[in-house]
Amino acid sequence: MSYTDRMAERSPKLAGVVAEQESGRTQDEHAREDPTGASENRRTFTPWQRVQIFVATWIGYFAVLLIGRTLRWEVEGWDNFEAALQLGKSLIYAFWHCEIFSATWFWRRRGIVVMTSQNFDGEYIGRIIRKHGYGAARGSSSRGGARALVEMVRSIRKGRLAAFTVDGPRGPRHVAKPGAVLLAKATGAPILCFHIVPARAWALRKSWDRTEIPHPFSRAAIFIAPPISVNQDAGDEEQARKLREVQASLNELGRRGEEWKAEQQIKRQNSKSKTQK
Repeated sequence: MSYTDRMAERSPKLAGVVAEQESGRTQDEHAREDPTGASENRRTFTPWQRVQIFVATWIGYFAVLLIGRTLRWEVEGWDNFEAALQLGKSLIYAFWHCEIFSATWFWRRRGIVVMTSQNFDGEYIGRIIRKHGYGAARGSSSRGGARALVEMVRSIRKGRLAAFTVDGPRGPRHVAKPGAVLLAKATGAPILCFHIVPARAWALRKSWDRTEIPHPFSRAAIFIAPPISVNQDAGDEEQARKLREVQASLNELGRRGEEWKAEQQIKRQNSKSKTQK
């Protein structure tokens, strides 16, 4: 089974997006099939769920705002970000779902369009990030992904940036899915992988991704990899290779992040020992 076949088996509509772009099918034609987007974009929540979403939205917004303002950042690889911008194209950020709290703060107010799932979690996450200056394209690899990907293609062609939590919305944790590669192929925009690691953080153990929330006033580091480009005529093998490249890049950034975190722990221990003396 080919890469495209495997992808189509997982989500036939998502796999068909790139084919539509390659065949020259217009966005107006796509919209005429379902001009309201009701079949894929609407989600009905119970009154109790709406209350939960409202509360979670405001708690999440202020948590990101208040904690984010106290973080002390170290940046490695900013030259890679600048090199990607110099390509004269938009960017597609790729990162792990567990970093969404810190990433929301670091990249805020840039108008980045993020794919968020259509489930309960995706609803309040989408509202939180919009309050921090992001756009939200609703969909995932399992539901509404085709329409969300077309929306992101449209946004990139208007000059906006895009972002994927490439192991979202439900994992497996730290296993990259093909959405960012598909978007890069459809638009020609490079993929910019990054990894954020707080020196100290709470991990939500009951969540599938073990979401990390930094401790207030702690240090945090962001590691940015060189951009990854995908040819717009890339075939199955090339797309699969690029997905492996995204996975390898994020794995390497994660390794460097763990080294940095260990160094920070040693520094804190040494500082504590000196204080006790």
